[in-house]
Formats: sequence, structure tokens, C-alpha cells
Amino acid sequence: MRIVLAPDSYKGSLTATEACRAMEEGIRRVLPDAEIVRVPMADGGEGTVQSLVGAMNGRIRSATVHNPLGELIEAKYGILQDEATAVIEVAEASGLYRIPASRRNPLIASTYGTGELIRDALDQGCRRFIVCLGGSATNDGGAGMIQALGARLLDRDGRELPLGGGSLDRLHRLDLSGFDARIEESVFTAACDVDNPLCGPRGASAVFGPQKGADPDMVAALDRNLYRFSEVIERQLHRPVRDLAGAGAAGGLGAAVVAFLNGTLQKGVRLVIEASRLEEKLLGADLVLTGEGQSDDQTEMGKTPFGVAQAAEKAGIPVILLSGALGRGVESMYRHGVVSAFSIVNGPMALEEAMRGAYGLLADCAERVVRLWTAR
Repeated sequence: MRIVLAPDSYKGSLTATEACRAMEEGIRRVLPDAEIVRVPMADGGEGTVQSLVGAMNGRIRSATVHNPLGELIEAKYGILQDEATAVIEVAEASGLYRIPASRRNPLIASTYGTGELIRDALDQGCRRFIVCLGGSATNDGGAGMIQALGARLLDRDGRELPLGGGSLDRLHRLDLSGFDARIEESVFTAACDVDNPLCGPRGASAVFGPQKGADPDMVAALDRNLYRFSEVIERQLHRPVRDLAGAGAAGGLGAAVVAFLNGTLQKGVRLVIEASRLEEKLLGADLVLTGEGQSDDQTEMGKTPFGVAQAAEKAGIPVILLSGALGRGVESMYRHGVVSAFSIVNGPMALEEAMRGAYGLLADCAERVVRLWTAR
């Protein structure tokens, strides 16, 4: 029996690689001789670097960069086997997890550190980039990123704006004379699992600003500032990004990838499926197991299990979903190739207990599922 394991990470508990190991452990209690193919997955968020580095025999590199508040940190990114492709998670340098909730302030938080990671990768000879959007503490439209790459954002008096989304209302002109020339030689793809525009009621500020520390007044100000940023971009670069689907990802950094890096936005799970050659590895499989921390009505919006199920359905292979929790609307996945869904939690327990014991819970759940599957 050939079983493909293609889970996402279980946030705060297991990486996708660890989830694969736990699933395999449970399966081998029932089918010790099964052919098991591990394909750790991601959807452009946390864990994408590790998934792609593992799938494509890459390596992890560290660089000293600035966190969202301008403090020096060590941040990591991946360089794939070809030594020309860098995989960078925005959250690694510019993420919410980098600063405690009490210090979050999207008026001053900046994506400068993400730009520094790009610059370091350019120094390493990389000219292809996968930029994973999501989990940012920022709302600066990617302004900090392009400042790290040599752009100057100037007010009416020619003074350079400080870092952060709070100053973009004063933006009058972009000076790109010092912008890193290597960008022109490079190809950028942004992995994105949302379709929010840059501005408006579904924009970066309104939808994601509150989780980054923005109160209603700050949300309104940040939205106006991103609108101003988009006006200057369109006037100087002739690139309309304000209403572009996905431009609002990572506090508007999606817009900057398109406008300044000549990049494209792509569903993160589709990008990982292609890079990991999942469809090729599905050939001849009898069953696919996938999973994530929680599956609900958001899963079919482009999360990892949805992408995996679509690929498996195309190949005529059944998929079973093993997730930390099942929320409202998970039944929608039955329309997309998932034959059944299970929560790995096997009894009443606190969230902290479930997260601590996630490895064993997942292994036990995989065992139960395969026992049932082989008895049919």
C-alpha cells in the first residue's frame, strides 16, 4: 500500500516535517511494510521555507537584520539546491511573533528587515525569489522593504520619510535612483493565501490592522496612508495596485512586490505543490493524509489541505484530513476530494495539553484512521 503524507504545520505544536513523522509512526503500527511518501507542505505562511528546503535539498542561511521595531535580530531564509532561488518568509524578519503584544504598533513597524534578507540573498547570488506573505506585524505597504533595497521616500521638502506606515501620508515622491540594480535581473513570486486589496473595507489596514495593534483611529489613518502610497506608485511607476487581489497581504507588502520587484502573486499552496512535485509523488498512491492546526470554512479558501485535496482528486486518490481541531464549515471539504475529516484530540483536554501532546495524538489518530481504512 502506498500512502502519501502531505500535511501543513500544526501551528505552535508541530512542523510539517514532524507531522509527517507522527503520521508515519501511527501508520506503521498497522502497516509496517507500507510504502510511505512524506511531502511536508505549506501554503505560503509559516513553515514554507522549511517545506521547500526539505523538498528541494536546500539549505538554511542566517543574516543579521532589523525586526519590525528596528532592533537587530538573527533571521533565517532558505536557499534551494540550485543556489539561485531564495525562499523568504516575511514573518521571519517582520513578523508578529518578533515583538510582544504590548509593543505592537503598525504606525512605526517596518518591513525593512525583509528587504535586508532579500539584499543578503542577492549578495549570495540568488536571482529567483519566493517571498512568503503572512504573519507580519507591519502595515507599511512594503515601504520598509524597498527602503532597505535603496529606495528613498521623500516628502514635499525632499526629506526622507521615517520607517513605518504612519508616515506615508507625507509621501510626495519616490527616488529610485539608488534602488538595487540586481532587482532588474531577478524574478519574484509572492506566495499568498488571501485576496484582499490594498485599501478599503477589505484592505490591509481594515482586515489585518487590529491584530497588529491598530485601534479604529489608527486603522483609518493607515488606510489613508496606503491609499496615498498607491497614488504615488501609480503616478510615478504607472502600476495600479490599490485594488489588486492579494495586494493587501502582509500589511500591503503584496503591492510592493508587484510594483517595485516586478513580481507576481500566486496562491501559496499551489506554489509549494509545484516546487515539491506533489502531483508526481501522488502517482500510484492508494491514500493521502493531510492536515493542519484547525480546519474550518477558511480551509477551502486556499489552505494546504484544500490544495492537496484538489491535486489528489485530479489523480483519483482519496484524501483523509487529520487536524488539530475541526471548526464550522469543514464539511465543505467533502466537495473537494476529502472523504472524511478527523480531529486528532481523543478526549476532553485543555488546548495547552493538546498542543503539548500533538505528536502522540496525531500518531494515534493516523493509526485509527488506517485501521478503519484497511478494514473496509
